[in-house]
Amino acid sequence: MQTHRRACHLCEAICGLKIEVDNNQIVSIKGDEQDPFSRGHICPKAVALKDIQEDPDRLKQPVKKVNGQWVETTWEDAIELACEGLFQVQQKYGANAVGVYQGNPNVHNWGLMTHSANFLGLLKTRNRFSATSVDQLPMQLLGYWMFGHQLLITIPDIDHTQYFLMLGANPIASNGSLMTVPDVAKRIKALQARGGKLIVIDPRKTETAEVADAHHFIRPASDAAFVFALINTIVGEGLTRMDRLAHHSEGLYAALGAISKVTPELAQAECGIDANTIRQIARDFANAGKAVAYGRMGACTQRHGTLAQWGIQLLNFVTGNTDRVGGSLVANPALDLIAAPNSKPGSYGRWHSRVSQKPEALGEFPSAIMAEEIQTGGEGQIKAMVTIAGNPVLSTPNGQQLDKALAGLEFMVSVDLYINETNRHADVILPTTSPLEHDHYDLIFNIFGVRNQAKYSAATLPKPQGSLDDWELMDKLAACYSAKIGKPARPSMPPQMILDMGLQMGPYGMASEQKLSLDKLKQHPEGVDLGPLRPSFPDRLQTADKKIQLAPAEVLQAAANYVADLLNDDKRAGAEMMLIGRRHIRSNNSWMHNSERLVKGKNRCTAMVNPADAARLNLQDGYNVRVRSRVGEITLPVEISNDVMPSVVSIPHGWGHDKSGVRLQVAAAHAGVSCNDLTDEQWLDEPSGNAAVNGVPVTLIPVAQ
Repeated sequence: MQTHRRACHLCEAICGLKIEVDNNQIVSIKGDEQDPFSRGHICPKAVALKDIQEDPDRLKQPVKKVNGQWVETTWEDAIELACEGLFQVQQKYGANAVGVYQGNPNVHNWGLMTHSANFLGLLKTRNRFSATSVDQLPMQLLGYWMFGHQLLITIPDIDHTQYFLMLGANPIASNGSLMTVPDVAKRIKALQARGGKLIVIDPRKTETAEVADAHHFIRPASDAAFVFALINTIVGEGLTRMDRLAHHSEGLYAALGAISKVTPELAQAECGIDANTIRQIARDFANAGKAVAYGRMGACTQRHGTLAQWGIQLLNFVTGNTDRVGGSLVANPALDLIAAPNSKPGSYGRWHSRVSQKPEALGEFPSAIMAEEIQTGGEGQIKAMVTIAGNPVLSTPNGQQLDKALAGLEFMVSVDLYINETNRHADVILPTTSPLEHDHYDLIFNIFGVRNQAKYSAATLPKPQGSLDDWELMDKLAACYSAKIGKPARPSMPPQMILDMGLQMGPYGMASEQKLSLDKLKQHPEGVDLGPLRPSFPDRLQTADKKIQLAPAEVLQAAANYVADLLNDDKRAGAEMMLIGRRHIRSNNSWMHNSERLVKGKNRCTAMVNPADAARLNLQDGYNVRVRSRVGEITLPVEISNDVMPSVVSIPHGWGHDKSGVRLQVAAAHAGVSCNDLTDEQWLDEPSGNAAVNGVPVTLIPVAQ
């Protein structure tokens, strides 16, 4: 029996695990009480790593499609087939005829993070897409515009704050998001034990709202109005605190001027929260001493996501809580991608999409426009796709339309462990080693940690003979494609070497007391604590003038349009019902439903509605309802609950495993339906282009039993 310590890579919390292995078989997976960051915390998904490892549906060899059937093939044949197919498409139609989609697991896999560009960079296509634009793009774009780098996203200092205002986030279920916060429940209890408060603003009384000091329902997609009214109350009542950062900022008065007409009364009409309650929250926030506002999925994936997140940044700033202990801070990770020589701060509007003229943001187009770029003829039409660890048919707006578009491609390559709803259309699928068969270091989520730490995870299980790690596959694809285009392959080194160099050159490296290196991390498999977050502005800012840019031009224009709409009663008239998503501790987007231990029990794919709406629409608990939007409809059981506000229906994300040609036996037996058959590819945040999958107008129709 051997004990292996590693970080769980499945979500952003990167909890420490203690895995018992006997004769290369997993015996148990538990939380590692010696991990200084997660302190023994674990969630059900981590235990399901055993299920992934032993899943009979997991691909272990490359497969190619022959006469419509999947056939195992050799690595040499699969790599040649993949590269030749892409090469022929680009030779015939041009570089942009190949599209690329990278799913959420890419950022949880350090081999892909360090080496995917070696291959994808050779394609020279502008048609790049990823899960970023169905998730956190507004936050990254504001990091670029305001602080000078897309990864400079401020983190709530949950361990020291006295007043935590949380909008559209549910960390009890998600384990934190762009706030790497393992063991969040105990951190919330500690906040309350020291006299602090957690206030949750959400259209649903979530698991996090259940433990909060107060919860307020808010109409979907109205967060910006609520936050703007908070700011104007604080400014109007003289509660602002202009600290040292006032001298390291630009555009405050322009920003405040753009939102000055949003009174608590106007916000009440938009968001449904009483004007006096808005004023009291504003006063409590300003007078708390140490306060922080934070918003996530609900405040990002909506039509005004950029404005909502910008308002949150302004609220923290005008109360002196930006870059302040107990407020919002940026981490100082051991391997600092922000300060790296080849770091990419960000970009915006360098080119626009062919069909709907959407601006690129951070080097990508909105994932919501993939289908139109595939289906619309003309120069630059996407004729082939590369998908890496993604399932956009279930995770991006109007999935049915994208499903049809993918079926019409001339060629498709996927890198994935499974045959899913998206890559069932592929010509070749390339599976790499399982998560436990390769080592890991989290390159991204240490940047968003509520505490600085570092942890290297050695492989738990031996690498099977003939298999490839992700970075090895990317390098082999790069070598093959380089040969076809007649260019030398990009020089490459193993990720371990990159990590060791980065650690030694980083803030805790050879020039510091810690003298951190890969060897030192290997001596501490439980992880190394590097201390709490500390103020670091203006030094950490990456803007040209080392100042926070509070009034980006694109945001000011969006704010002007938004406020004008708020003042126009006709435009503010809402739909009868609005769709929002729902997360669960035992779900992880669309790809963990093939674990029986995670999907068993009560059906979670339900349409949650308020009792008042159920009575008005003649809906009965447990009976089916048809939910219809502009783009499609789905049928699923009703769940009547006071936990969702009136005029809102909540449907979880990631289900819909009922398509033919998918090899996910457990998921198919618990198929559910995809809420992204309802979400609208035209329903986007301006100006980022992020998908607005929350706040979608829908109609509910009872199904006769």
